Amino acid sequence: MSDTVLQTSPQKEYQGTNQLILGIVLIVLTYWMFAQSMQAALIPAITDSFGIKGNVAKEDLLNFAASLTPLFTAACVVTCGGLADRFGRMRFAFIGVVLSVIGSSIVAVSGSVEVLVFGRALQGLSAACIMPATIALMKANFEGQRQATALTCWAIGSWGGSGFCALLAGVIEPKFGWQAIFWISAGISVLGMLLMLGTPESKAPRTDKKFDTFGSIYFVIALISLVLAVSKGRSWGYTDIRFIGTFATAIIVFGMFYLNEKAAASKNIAQLIDFSLFQSRGYLGATLSNFLINAIAGTMVIVNTYLINGRGLTTTEVGIITLTYAVAVLIMIPIGQKILFKFGGRIPMIAGCIICFSGVGLMSMTHIASLESYTTLVRIGYAFFGFGLGFYATPSTYTAVSAAPEEKAAVAAGIYKLASSLGAAMGVALSLAVYSAYASTDIHQAGSAGLLLNVGFGLMALASIIIIMPKKVGANVK
Repeated sequence: MSDTVLQTSPQKEYQGTNQLILGIVLIVLTYWMFAQSMQAALIPAITDSFGIKGNVAKEDLLNFAASLTPLFTAACVVTCGGLADRFGRMRFAFIGVVLSVIGSSIVAVSGSVEVLVFGRALQGLSAACIMPATIALMKANFEGQRQATALTCWAIGSWGGSGFCALLAGVIEPKFGWQAIFWISAGISVLGMLLMLGTPESKAPRTDKKFDTFGSIYFVIALISLVLAVSKGRSWGYTDIRFIGTFATAIIVFGMFYLNEKAAASKNIAQLIDFSLFQSRGYLGATLSNFLINAIAGTMVIVNTYLINGRGLTTTEVGIITLTYAVAVLIMIPIGQKILFKFGGRIPMIAGCIICFSGVGLMSMTHIASLESYTTLVRIGYAFFGFGLGFYATPSTYTAVSAAPEEKAAVAAGIYKLASSLGAAMGVALSLAVYSAYASTDIHQAGSAGLLLNVGFGLMALASIIIIMPKKVGANVK
């Protein structure tokens, strides 16, 4: 999942071109369409390719690999955004492309889950470099209506890419093998960067604050430990010392991170996360609901895996079924901004959550025996899922940034984006953990349980908006 921030800027000598927009959209697609295709529809194919079906430890490690890319993105996106501001957005976009090519190539040639894990980590680090750098380039090189158009194209690349990733897998994997998806991704990365060449370097104003090195290290260790514990808990055993130790490490290091961030200001260190922003109920509600609504990313992983393993569909058939989600998202992206202008932020956010988890609820009815009836429900559910996310996205982004102090707008946007990536990573990891717990005994119950967990995420997102956010927040949009 993704989001955009509309912001005007003073007149500049250089004005961005359509070629720059196309180049940025292409490298954004390498994450949202290509890297995400693994958890969208490729897990069964990779399981068969590696010959690990029935090997609980290897299957759990593959699930970990699936969630590792969004995890590394979440863990590193704020840090990479800060470094891009200091050392150059074009430079970090280029670094992201290099990492994307290397990571995709490693995934494509991997013959084992262990090698795959390394490639997936590099793909996540690549996205952490690309996303904040490209959004900043859009804001630096376009202004007024052109900036709004450029950022809408960025959103289409991210939301549209995530919508079509299962279809991409379905078209390519049966004919050319799942590895071909990642070779194509590497090529598109290079093409996108070539189109961006000639864009002037862009940096944030200089600051005398030090980089938050320890905070960044603590945050990465804590997140990896938490997701590893969630992903490997089934094969390790929840009373095993490895699970207990990994989970305890996550809790302790999160505590160290919090203390480090609280003390950072007094040491002239630029905080990774400014916890004072959460004193605004509008910002807290928007960011927390954003984390939870992005956790519903686990829906696509579960329903597509269930359709392949539980209902015998091919990746092509599954990809076609997801088209209703992709179309709904693309329809709602431009409409979402108009809804924000008419109703403010809170109402469409509430409506979006309800529509979204209602769609997931339809897909959770795996007890329906008829394949035709169930796939019809999935198509309708995917359409609801897409419409709901489209309703929610732009109003939520605007509400979060507008509720933050003007001098902290950039930091607020970075934390909000972090919540998106972290929510997706945790949603995928938890959904796969629940699904895997039941899959060996009752595949239909596994699908239902995994999807109902995502309904729960949607309900919690709705509750966070209703309970935390003031009724008039985000209501005055010009």
